[in-house]
Amino acid sequence: MERDQQFLEYVVKALVDNPDDVKINRTVDEMGVLLTLSVHKDDMGKVIGRSGQTAKAIRTVLRVVGMKNDARVNLKIEEPEGSERGQEMGGSGSRASSEPYVRDTTVDDVIKDLKGE
Repeated sequence: MERDQQFLEYVVKALVDNPDDVKINRTVDEMGVLLTLSVHKDDMGKVIGRSGQTAKAIRTVLRVVGMKNDARVNLKIEEPEGSERGQEMGGSGSRASSEPYVRDTTVDDVIKDLKGE
């Protein structure tokens, strides 16, 4: 198991109530590494966090872990079977939003912060 996958598994299993249901699929292509996370439907809120802050933090640290290993790491969180959110959206699993996503922190900002610059 690669370091990025080990890190994600460690963090997510510490957050959830059903650690045995945590599954991570790792694929590599020309875009980099894609970690696809699947958790128990009751644990989705813990992984995503209020306003997506927990998921955002995990993604940020995963990017730093990836940079340390010269890889671009992305995280996809799978919509669990039978989740209410998936049903509301017609089961498509894609995130529909009326507002565009605006990144407020770049990986460079995180690296500078870690270096204390």
